[in-house]
Amino acid sequence: MKPLSPFALWLLLCLAITTVCFSQDWAQLQYFASENQELMMNMVSNHRVVFMGNSITEGWSNARPEFFEGKPYVNRGIGGQTTPQMLVRFKQDVVSLQPTVVVILAGTNDIAGNTGPSTIEMIFDNITSMAEIARANDINVILCSVLPVYDYPWKPGLKPAEKIVRLNSMIRQYAQENNMEYVDYFSAMVNKQNGLKSDLGHDGVHPNKAGYQVMEPLLTEAIEKALNR
Repeated sequence: MKPLSPFALWLLLCLAITTVCFSQDWAQLQYFASENQELMMNMVSNHRVVFMGNSITEGWSNARPEFFEGKPYVNRGIGGQTTPQMLVRFKQDVVSLQPTVVVILAGTNDIAGNTGPSTIEMIFDNITSMAEIARANDINVILCSVLPVYDYPWKPGLKPAEKIVRLNSMIRQYAQENNMEYVDYFSAMVNKQNGLKSDLGHDGVHPNKAGYQVMEPLLTEAIEKALNR
């Protein structure tokens, strides 16, 4: 068999890369596609509340299913996601569901570099962009602090604690200036090292059942306020 020319090899490589790139669902738009379609067939929302987030939000339904039972709460958390991914899917996973309130808990995976380097300003811009899209569609916004982290077990040595404090300060100020609810999980869950209290999580990042039980009353109060706006 005649060997391929350098140009043919280059062309095949380009085609392979293109195929992989276009076949990947980077923002995971298909993750909730069927669930969204089912919800949109029944748009009697009864003050629907959509939770937008990453694994901390996604895991909430597994660790504390009773928090969601009997309530018009819709969990749209996807493990590992960063704010640019959430921003891409915000229209279909939040706005199209016509909620009264959206709860945005995001940013820690950006600091961990899950989809590449991000500055605090870039993360903040993505979070506020989601908030502005919600506002433009008459959805009340609850912005949540990033939970404390001393070190990421999958990406050690990044020293995220100071970055999280700075990002939370920016989110809090933005919420206050724009008349949005702000939920301060950080202060209720932080230890002396600006990390997650050991009894509230299993890996220093993700809450356990006790951690979610600390978060729930704080969020419940914010939801009640947002629903009454």
